[in-house]
Amino acid sequence: MQHISATELALWLADINRVQPTLLDVREASEYQTCAIPGASLVPMNSIPTRYTEFDINAPIVCICHHGGRSLQVAHFLEKNEFLNVTNLTGGIHAWAQQVDPSMPTY
Repeated sequence: MQHISATELALWLADINRVQPTLLDVREASEYQTCAIPGASLVPMNSIPTRYTEFDINAPIVCICHHGGRSLQVAHFLEKNEFLNVTNLTGGIHAWAQQVDPSMPTY
C-alpha cells in the first residue's frame, strides 16, 4: 500500500496530465457534511464490504478519513480484495485542512 501526504495529493489533483484518483471518503455522513475534499465520494467504512465492487479494481484509489486510521483499514481491505493501486491519505481530512485548505472547517 502507498501513503500520500495532503500536499502531495493536492499536487496530484492539480495535475491535469495525470490520471485522477477515485477519492474514497470512508467517514460517516455527518463528518462528510462538515468538510470534504471536492470530488470525494462518500462510502462509509461500514458499507465498504458490500460496496467495494462498485470501484474499478485497476484505477488509483485514495482512501480518506478523519485522521487516517479508518482509511488505512479500508485500504488494507481493498488490497486483500486484489485492488492494485490503493493509497492512504496520511493524516486524513484533518491534514488536508491544515496543509492545503486552511479555510476548511475542522472537527
